[in-house]
Amino acid sequence: RNSLENLEFHAWDLSQDVSGQAWARQTYDRILIDPPRTGALEMVKLMPRLGASKIVYVSCNPATLARDAGELMALGYRLKAAGVMDMFPHTTHVESIAVFEKMKKK
Repeated sequence: RNSLENLEFHAWDLSQDVSGQAWARQTYDRILIDPPRTGALEMVKLMPRLGASKIVYVSCNPATLARDAGELMALGYRLKAAGVMDMFPHTTHVESIAVFEKMKKK
């Protein structure tokens, strides 16, 4: 319907160690993650091994997104774009979206 092929979807608590999961031992072109409020630090540490050239990170907690973004940048990714969506008007909650790209080695 959307002319998309070769997609995989996995649901897991990304704040936990996922290294034992079969899908965490594969490689991917691109990754979309939407972790819980505690973030995805354990998943982020695996990103170099997963081989993705682009990561889209959706977060409901700007503090854990910032923490995980720092880790991604330390692992060789750069922040390409970021934005905030006010999905819950009249509250303090926002959804943040950040796009990271793997930096090319010189």
